[in-house]
Amino acid sequence: MTRPPLYVRRPFLAGLIRQLPLLAVLVAVGVGLLMVTFEHWRKGLVVVGVALVGGAVLRLLLPVRRVGFLAVRSRWVDVVLLAGTGLALAVIALAIPAA
Repeated sequence: MTRPPLYVRRPFLAGLIRQLPLLAVLVAVGVGLLMVTFEHWRKGLVVVGVALVGGAVLRLLLPVRRVGFLAVRSRWVDVVLLAGTGLALAVIALAIPAA
C-alpha cells in the first residue's frame, strides 16, 4: 500500500512548501527595501531588481505545481514581466550618478 501524497496527509504544510519560491522573492525584496530605508538606496534597488530576476528564473524553471503564486499569467508573460522589471530597476538604479 502506498502512502497518500503530502497534500492529503498535511495540506497546510504542502501549501506552505508550494509557496516557498514566492516567499524567497518577497524576503529578498523586503531586504532590498530595508536597505533603501537605511539610506543605501542604490544597493537596495539593485537587490530588489535581482530578486525580481530570481523570481523570473524560478518561474521559468519550476513546474506549475511547485511555483505557487509566482504563476499568475502564462509562463512566458510572467518571466518577461519579472525579468524586464528587475533588469530595468537595477539598470536605472546603477545609471543614476552618485551625488
